[in-house]
Amino acid sequence: MAMISFQPPLKSFAVPLVPLYNPKSVAVSCSLSLPSRTVVTAVEPAPVFASVKAFAPATVANLGPGFDFLGCAVDGLGDFVSLSVDSNVRPGEVAITNITGNDPNKLSKNPLYNCAGIAAIEVMKMLGIRSVGLSLTLEKGLPLGSGLGSSAASAAAAAIAVNGLFGGKLGVEDLVLAGLKSEEKVSGYHADNVAPAIMGGFILIRNYEPLELIRLRFPVEKELFFVLVSPEFEAPTKKMRAALPAEVGMPHHVWNCSQAGALVAAVLQGDVIGLGKALSSDKIVEPTRVPLIPGMGGVKKAAIAAGAFGCTISGAGPTAVAVTDNKERGKEIGESMVMAFMREGNLKAVASVKRLDRVGARLIGSTPIDRV
Repeated sequence: MAMISFQPPLKSFAVPLVPLYNPKSVAVSCSLSLPSRTVVTAVEPAPVFASVKAFAPATVANLGPGFDFLGCAVDGLGDFVSLSVDSNVRPGEVAITNITGNDPNKLSKNPLYNCAGIAAIEVMKMLGIRSVGLSLTLEKGLPLGSGLGSSAASAAAAAIAVNGLFGGKLGVEDLVLAGLKSEEKVSGYHADNVAPAIMGGFILIRNYEPLELIRLRFPVEKELFFVLVSPEFEAPTKKMRAALPAEVGMPHHVWNCSQAGALVAAVLQGDVIGLGKALSSDKIVEPTRVPLIPGMGGVKKAAIAAGAFGCTISGAGPTAVAVTDNKERGKEIGESMVMAFMREGNLKAVASVKRLDRVGARLIGSTPIDRV
């Protein structure tokens, strides 16, 4: 099989695809990027609210052939962060006071080791906040290791909350960089979860250094439903990334590039059938991860047989994602996938049918500062 080659005398030469399992080689380095963004205003901004509450949606990363550069947000699932000015917290610092929801005991309350805390601290650094301390509570709507961007949702909600508390001084790229700092700690330096979690919709990461993000606008008049089926099985992102191939043949490289291009075209055209076809066509990442998730191969076949336009692994898994243009058909597809997980992998699973989240992370509540 022909391989990607950079040495003309050799007819075939295996090229390590380092970005597959070592994203730092192509990623923005925070130590290089963040100092220039540390203070974005000449004067430290004052809080405009006493407290705020933010929500950030779940995300589907990769979308098949778009490993580490394509992702989208899905509606109705996500994490919540509540943030308040707290005189009991040292100025310039964040204290995590409570964590509820999914797997709260598995998460650290130390802000240096918590996705929400890390992102909150980074935004405070960018804004140059030194005069007030903040207390943060995290409500986990997403389970850990689900393939739905759990860590990214926490980071995105925290970044939006801090920025909103101080008047929304930062733009989306700064907020994504803050979220990336958080992602780097837990799952690697990749933005295909945190960028759509913050921005909503479909996002293409064109470049990491410097960070370049492109919104892919799916037509509002078109129907698109994601069938998300999550088995009772944890697939840690680091473990799933470690399974990726170190070398990729030229035919598979060309194939995946063409399918990623087709997927982008399908999104922009509102072509759900074409989107599903491209989503199902990854020949590099999906084949190495399917054997690690019991029953996943059978689940994909069951989804297609039930009428899905396409099916793949959501992010690092174990959630499977299928696409359709009809909600009722989506429910039927989900039922077939749940049964396949039990039949093929002996795993219980739950299904949900969700629309595209076009908004991304946002403030959903605030308390004004008492000016009396």
